[in-house]
Amino acid sequence: MTMAYLPAATRRSSDLSKHAAEVFAEAEDHPVTVTRRDGESLVLMSQREAEARAGLLNFAAQLITVTLEDGGTLAERMSKPFPWMLALSPADRTTCAHELVDAARASFATDQPHLAIAELTSWQETAVAIAAGLRSVDVDWLDGGDVVARP
Repeated sequence: MTMAYLPAATRRSSDLSKHAAEVFAEAEDHPVTVTRRDGESLVLMSQREAEARAGLLNFAAQLITVTLEDGGTLAERMSKPFPWMLALSPADRTTCAHELVDAARASFATDQPHLAIAELTSWQETAVAIAAGLRSVDVDWLDGGDVVARP
């Protein structure tokens, strides 16, 4: 079994003192394990990365709570912690619920928190737009003056 959330890059603590700018630049791209001779290894990551992981864990906690509740469909149970879902049509609530669960599973499986957070944000912003009175309209996609199918 592989451990999720372990940084791919490892640096010695001496690298941090001798080549701080290089190590910091690497940590802006992805978490870096800093090994120490005299203590436990540490992980250096950007604030953005830490917040994304915390957001994913918070989202996961809400999903676990929803799955443990009795009664109602998944969409009905998810509308409690995510009341903005009530702005969606019943069919869209069902689609939203399943897509959020799938995105969370993909995030955990691939160690990519942004997958679930982006899906959650997208659905929430859609619900807000609908609540504000913005409705979908048919759009003709144009390519050189010809109407083409939506990509």
